[in-house]
Amino acid sequence: MVPSFASARPHIARPAPPRWAALVAFVIGATLALWLPVVHADTIAVKTAELRIEDGEVLLTADFDLSVNATLEDALQSGIPLYFVLDFELTRPRWYWFDDKVVQSSITYRVSYTALTRQYRVSSGLLAQTFNTLEEVQRYVGRVTSRPVVSASALTKDARYDAAVRLRLDVNQLPKPFQVNALASREWTLASDWHRWTFVP
Repeated sequence: MVPSFASARPHIARPAPPRWAALVAFVIGATLALWLPVVHADTIAVKTAELRIEDGEVLLTADFDLSVNATLEDALQSGIPLYFVLDFELTRPRWYWFDDKVVQSSITYRVSYTALTRQYRVSSGLLAQTFNTLEEVQRYVGRVTSRPVVSASALTKDARYDAAVRLRLDVNQLPKPFQVNALASREWTLASDWHRWTFVP
């Protein structure tokens, strides 16, 4: 019987790739990234935003220049509802610790279109309204008038607070195929930047 020497073969260590190989891979990846299309979100402009105290409540008033593009309008008329979210935050800066987040709230507007009546419907919670045109819907969703956000008694008089508000299309509430489109198409990405200002009660 001829003995097998397979197990006796010496192990040959492979040399580690040179350091320049990682650098070349990085440069190639960065170059390719420059050629890939960059998706930019459509921006909702913030016209005004303010807080005031009335009857013991802190009221938010804001005005956004909301304009729905043709792709989103076609989706509405095809029976796909759109969800717009108004985010609001009120924090109190603290030099000795993290900022105190007094209020963090979101309001969702569901916008849908009924082909039978040729009307748009905007619902938020238990409230709902119908509109004849998309322009009316845009004005309604983009305008916040005297909405209570916190009781005035929860704030410290003459203290400084930082307020922030934004309006955005929530693609996470779209049907799954449209969520995928939203990741690669600017027509499905619509949002404002955070608008920030100082409020002293």
